[in-house]
Amino acid sequence: MEFRNVAIIAHVDHGKTTLVDAMLRQAGAFRTNEALTECVMDSNPLERERGITILSKNCAVTYEIRFGPNKGTILRVNIIDTPGHADFGGEVERVLRMADGCALLIDALEGPMPQTRFVLQKAIQLGLKPIVVVNKCDRPDARTDAVVNEVFDLLIELGADEIALDFPVLWASGRDGWASRDKNDKDRGVDDLFDAILTHVPAPKMDATGPLQFLVTNLDYSEYVGRIAIGRVMRGSIKPGMAVGLCRADGRMDRGRVSKVNQFQGLGRR
Repeated sequence: MEFRNVAIIAHVDHGKTTLVDAMLRQAGAFRTNEALTECVMDSNPLERERGITILSKNCAVTYEIRFGPNKGTILRVNIIDTPGHADFGGEVERVLRMADGCALLIDALEGPMPQTRFVLQKAIQLGLKPIVVVNKCDRPDARTDAVVNEVFDLLIELGADEIALDFPVLWASGRDGWASRDKNDKDRGVDDLFDAILTHVPAPKMDATGPLQFLVTNLDYSEYVGRIAIGRVMRGSIKPGMAVGLCRADGRMDRGRVSKVNQFQGLGRR
C-alpha cells in the first residue's frame, strides 16, 4: 500500500470542499444514497451558514487506482482540507506542515486570486510541489488554458523552482464529481486525481528510530478521552501508554501520557 499526505488549497469558494467530497464519495467513505446537497467537510454550523471553510479538516481514504499504468495500486491518502479565506491564513500555514504535496484548485473563470497567491507562496516555502486542478470547467464562460498560463506566471513571480514549475494539470468539476487529465473524459470520476497524487506527491519520510517528535497542528476534545492532539509524527513512533512532554511556546513542558492512538478513516477516527 502506498501512503500520501496532501493538502487541498485555494482561494475562498473555488471548490476545495466540494472536490474533497467527490473524493470521499468515489473512495466509498459513505453511502451513495446519502444526501448530496451539503458539503460533508463543512461540519461547523458557522461554516454551513457562511458556505466557506473556517477550520482545517482531516480525513483519509483508501482507494484502488482503476485506470492507467498504476491500475490496481492501493493508495491511502491523508487529506487536509484547508481554509481559503484570508482571515484564516494562519490556519493554512500551520496545517500545510502536515503535507508532502498539495492540490491547488483554481476557478476556471476567476483564475488565481489574492488568497491563491498567499497559500501558494506558503506551499512553495515549505517545498510542496503543486498539482494544479482547474475547477468549474463546466462553466460556459470558463477560460481554462488562460488560467493555467496565469498560474505559471504566478509561480515564476513567487520564485518557484523548476520542479514546482513542472506541475501537472487536471481539469475538474467538483460539483459534478470528476477530475481528469482530458477535458472531454468525465467518466472516470476523480480517479485521475488519485493517480496524480500517487505519481507527483512524494511518500512521507521520517526517522523511525529516534526519540518521538510529534507536530501538533490541531486540537479536539472528547468527553470520554479528554484532549485529542491531531498532527504528524516527524520522528520516532507513538503508542498507547507512552510518557510524553508537551513543549509550550514559553519553554515550559507539560508531562502527560498517551491514552490512545487513532488514525483517520473517511471522516472518522479509528
